[in-house]
Amino acid sequence: MDRRDALKTIGSIPMTGMMLAGETGPDSGSLYPDFERLANRNQYTHSFLGGRFPSLEAYRREGRAVAFEALGPRPDAVAPKPEVVDRSDMGEFIREKLLFSTTPWFRVPAYVHIPKNLKQRAPAIVDLHSHGGMFLFGKEKVIDFGVNHPAMIEYHKQNYDGRPTATALVRRGYVVITIDAFPFGERRLMMDDDLKRGWDRAAYTAEDVKFLNAKCRAKESTLVKSLTYAGMTWPGVTTWDDIRTIDYLVTRPEVDPERIGCAGVSFGGYRSLLLAGLDDRIAAACVVGFMSTVKPMIRKHMDTHSFVHFVPALHRYLDFPDVVALRAPKPLLVQQCKQDGLFPLSGMEESVQKIAAIYAKAGVRDQFTGRFYDVPHRFDVPMQEDAFNWLDHHLKNRGRSTLSPFSPHPEP
Repeated sequence: MDRRDALKTIGSIPMTGMMLAGETGPDSGSLYPDFERLANRNQYTHSFLGGRFPSLEAYRREGRAVAFEALGPRPDAVAPKPEVVDRSDMGEFIREKLLFSTTPWFRVPAYVHIPKNLKQRAPAIVDLHSHGGMFLFGKEKVIDFGVNHPAMIEYHKQNYDGRPTATALVRRGYVVITIDAFPFGERRLMMDDDLKRGWDRAAYTAEDVKFLNAKCRAKESTLVKSLTYAGMTWPGVTTWDDIRTIDYLVTRPEVDPERIGCAGVSFGGYRSLLLAGLDDRIAAACVVGFMSTVKPMIRKHMDTHSFVHFVPALHRYLDFPDVVALRAPKPLLVQQCKQDGLFPLSGMEESVQKIAAIYAKAGVRDQFTGRFYDVPHRFDVPMQEDAFNWLDHHLKNRGRSTLSPFSPHPEP
């Protein structure tokens, strides 16, 4: 599969780069040897597989410190102050749309799905949506509303095998929260000239979707530059929003705070990688379609990835497998797509081997599962079933919280 075909598997709009006709060499052309030499200097000094750390706890403590430093400033904690703007009875479950605070400067749109007739606190999932070049929609990428925008019907088909994960998970008995990552969905960028099209996505035609997505995609570099001058990083903003999503989730009376998981594919897998590696409240984590060692990616896998996937200075200290393994000894599932054109197969294989070695060194070999599927870049139904069964094992079958008895969430 070449990169052009791989891009077709992640949505109707490609991501940040496309191979030009006749391109066969490295993404960085004549400069690639320089980047290769620079990358080969990195020894990942804070990997648990090196000799730096006398204990797993030291690795987790110092590794997280350098990861948070690379992600940028830690925002002050704030009360979520949730505001429910809509609450719908969907038959099998309740769907709430709400806004809550993640930082002093962001109020984030979210959907929470709650199974009906709960008798006790339930396990919960933070469902992290993908990128796929689709900026106009965020949280809607993992939700089946029954009547979906045509762009989402196609997106669900290509990325989730026609079964959006949040809706599937609530039907399985989980409380599920999904937010709009920055700058997707209701947090998307709109240029002044585009405001005449309005903010109501239900009214957007296929041409509107294509045009506005292209505008957002072309502004990724502007976003990164602006955040840099603001003293922030895009992956840092995203990660802190996801961490603070847990801050809100644990306030819900339906949720057992000891049984929270996360899952996501592609950009959602990347978000899951960071959230799971950096927050111990994630009891079980599933990373789908985003795991590789980074050095093999530099040659031919740069132009297909969004700017959000690049954390300044992080890879002097930690490779991606090192970051997610900061969650050891807690359970981790990594699902890889063998035909995934966004990553080199050698890097995907090496990453799983490295995580397995870290878990083995930590004495918890059986807490890590890595699986390969002979499919392109996606989270199809068979992969979902494997992931959901794995989540059931680690979240439904473990001891339940001894917190105060469950009481239904009050009406808004």
